[in-house]
Amino acid sequence: MKYIDLKDKDEKALNELLKEKKLLLFKLRSKLKTMQLSNPNEISQAKKDIARINTALSSLKNQVKA
Repeated sequence: MKYIDLKDKDEKALNELLKEKKLLLFKLRSKLKTMQLSNPNEISQAKKDIARINTALSSLKNQVKA
């Protein structure tokens, strides 16, 4: 997922996507604890996606203020 894909979405869609990614991160972390995760890089990728979504949300809020 790239920031370019996110910047055109509205706040509701971004919040829904953020909720999904946080749930995915929770599931990945629980799989890591039970030694069921085959690729630990998925956790860092999920964290990066969450950060990109948060950046898009804050950018959207700054546009509203201006």
